[in-house]
Amino acid sequence: MRQSRLVGLLLVLLTLLVYLPVWQHGFVAFDDQDYVVHNRMVKAGLTGPGVAWAFTTFHASNWHPLTWLSHMLDSELFGPHAGAHHLTSVLLHAVNSLLLYLLWLRLTGRLWPAAFVAALFAWHPLHVESVAWVAERKDVLSTCFGLLALLAYVDRVNHPRRKAALWYSLALLCFALSLLAKPMLVTLPFLLLLLDYWPLGRFGHRTGAEHGSKQSPHLPVDARKRPALGRLIIEKWPFFLVAAGACVMTLLAQRAEAIVSMQEFPLGHRVGNAVIAYGSYLAKCIWPVNLAVLYPAKLHLNWVSLGCAVVVLGAISALAIRTVRRQPYLLMGWLWFLGTLVPVIGLVQVGSQAMADRYTYVPLIGIFVLIAFGADELAARWTVVRRGLASMGILVLLACLGITSRQLQYWQDSEQLFRRAVAVTIDNAPALAGLGDALARQGKHDEALEHFREALRLAPASLNAHNDLANLLAQLEQLAEAEAHYRAALQLNPNLPLIHCNLGLLLVRQGRIEEALTLYATAAQLDARDPRPHQFAGHAHRRQGKIPEAIASYHAALTRDSEDVGSLIALAQVLASDPDQQLRNGVEAVRLAEKALPLSGSQQIVALDALAMAYAEVARFREAQEAVQAAIDLATPILPADKVGEMRSRQQLYQSGQPYRAPRP
Repeated sequence: MRQSRLVGLLLVLLTLLVYLPVWQHGFVAFDDQDYVVHNRMVKAGLTGPGVAWAFTTFHASNWHPLTWLSHMLDSELFGPHAGAHHLTSVLLHAVNSLLLYLLWLRLTGRLWPAAFVAALFAWHPLHVESVAWVAERKDVLSTCFGLLALLAYVDRVNHPRRKAALWYSLALLCFALSLLAKPMLVTLPFLLLLLDYWPLGRFGHRTGAEHGSKQSPHLPVDARKRPALGRLIIEKWPFFLVAAGACVMTLLAQRAEAIVSMQEFPLGHRVGNAVIAYGSYLAKCIWPVNLAVLYPAKLHLNWVSLGCAVVVLGAISALAIRTVRRQPYLLMGWLWFLGTLVPVIGLVQVGSQAMADRYTYVPLIGIFVLIAFGADELAARWTVVRRGLASMGILVLLACLGITSRQLQYWQDSEQLFRRAVAVTIDNAPALAGLGDALARQGKHDEALEHFREALRLAPASLNAHNDLANLLAQLEQLAEAEAHYRAALQLNPNLPLIHCNLGLLLVRQGRIEEALTLYATAAQLDARDPRPHQFAGHAHRRQGKIPEAIASYHAALTRDSEDVGSLIALAQVLASDPDQQLRNGVEAVRLAEKALPLSGSQQIVALDALAMAYAEVARFREAQEAVQAAIDLATPILPADKVGEMRSRQQLYQSGQPYRAPRP
């Protein structure tokens, strides 16, 4: 017992140590913005409206309320500190490694095979993506509850009947929580059947475990008490029911945007790609090199890769079936690997990836099991190879630690992440677009343009590449080309409010305000809950001098999101400084500006300036001077001199006891 505890402690400590560098990592521009950085509900922390949103939203084409609550809790505790968000995922991964170790120790009683399975799981480089990517919190969280469900099920089988119902209910609850974090483990009812087969030995036939073989000393259930296969399946009907519900919710969440049509990827192509993906996952498990955040799906199958995958998969399957009586762990581990990959193998194509490292987080456990218990059996049969196998196992784990440490470095920031993906893959248009976006954020415009254009050359139908390139071109005042790319994006998908809004903003800059208002109206119809079209319409109306219409638009935006910062600031400005006395409302302007300031983030300068206008309107001139001075201090190093000069002019008005009046358009 003492030895097993020491092994578990060492496993957790080494796992934490190898992943400790993520404390200094930032968020990456690949779903992290959507999940945390720019997600208002998550940034607000654990709130009543946030909890309700978590259970009702299909945001990011997913339904995983427990994951949203996890991110909200991080925001509540740590705010925007990326390292703390990363550390939560690392802690969950360390817990998962310990739970896996306990599971196989309890199932088989074999210390070193159980430890080897858990160590491979904890330190394998393919699992870096699931741990080091904040947006993939759902993976480690879902697996945590899935492993708890398996442990509870094992206790249900091994405990007296009076406690069996309690453990069964606990297993079902943990399974439901796992699916509320991510629907990856909808295959868990089948995993329970695999555990029934080996090592629990509940099937109605004899296996190697029953003959007291050394590779599996677990004593199976008495043969006279073993239920038939049909009863074992019926026994798990609540698990199948919960899994079916999760599948329905996932399809509802993903059908609108994420699921790729059969016209784009025919069934035959999907099956071929699935076979190649199985082979690739197996190859990367054994030789984990050239790992990337994106492996783009190809329109044409590689027949050589397909043939090799068929041969390898067929050979392993034949071996597992042939040795089913003597080495049941081979079939059990192989079916675990094949079965748990089914939801993400591409038969239902979601997104543009052919495969993803994160999808191996649970499936590779099956491969680790057959390797660990196979080596244990060899060591038991031929003592002469025992030391050699032990040395080889240590070398393998050390190699995993080294490669994992190296792989973690690529997750420090967006540029390194996408540069690595571009370097180790061929014709990776999504990675090129991601790299272009990362470079554009750093002001490396020429290099960013080069990568965007290359991405569009490889994938002319890439909506994200068109939109991101248009954003950069608009920033560089190349408005005509920017408009062309926005319109190309709309042709690809006319149902995205963001593209309509982006094009509308561009048209406003050109003075084409009525066209922009039409685009904003379309965006508002496409998503009735989105405040942005109404906010942008308010800006456009202000530019036209239609202040009542602008006020109405800002109110419409705030009706949809009472904390929409842009609308709060703009409405405060209008109510505090409009020349028409009948439209001014200083008290309301102060309330809006004070509400906006703590939410303002990157808009803090304009929020402070608006607050100063509001204070001046209600004759709180000292506070107005303090607010505008704070805005000037922030603006001086980063804004043009004329913008800072405008704020200084307003400051002089406040010093003389006068409010600010905006010029008429």
